[in-house]
Amino acid sequence: MSTLGFIEYEQANAEVRAVYDDIKATRKIDKVTNFWKALAHDPVRLKRTWEDTKGIMAAGALDPLVKELLYVAVSVSNQCDYCIAAHTASARKKGMTEAMFNEMLAIVGLANSNNRLVAGLQVEIDEQFKAIG
Repeated sequence: MSTLGFIEYEQANAEVRAVYDDIKATRKIDKVTNFWKALAHDPVRLKRTWEDTKGIMAAGALDPLVKELLYVAVSVSNQCDYCIAAHTASARKKGMTEAMFNEMLAIVGLANSNNRLVAGLQVEIDEQFKAIG
C-alpha cells in the first residue's frame, strides 16, 4: 500500500481529474496507474511530473522504444520494482524483444560494475575524453 494511499478518479478534485483525463487520453488507457494516483495527494507535483513525463517520453531525437529501454535501465540500477514493471511493459508494447531486454540488462550490469571499479580505483579521465569547448 502506498504511504498516503491512492486518490481514485471518483474522489479526485477537478485539478487532479484534469491531469488524470490527460494521462488517459495521451496513453489511450481507461484507468490511470497507481503511480499517478499516489502523486495525486499533491496536485501541483502530479501535474508537474505528468507534464515532464509527457514531454520527455514523447518522440524526439531518441526513438520512444530507446527512451523506454533507458528508463528500464535506470530503474534497474535504482532498484525501482514499480518502474521496472511499468516501463518494461511499455517497452514491450513499443516493440522490445526478449533479446533486446537481455542485452540491455547486460549493459546495465557491465556499466554498474565498471563504474564501481573506476570509482574505487579513482581513475583520472583521459584527455581525449574531456569535453572540448
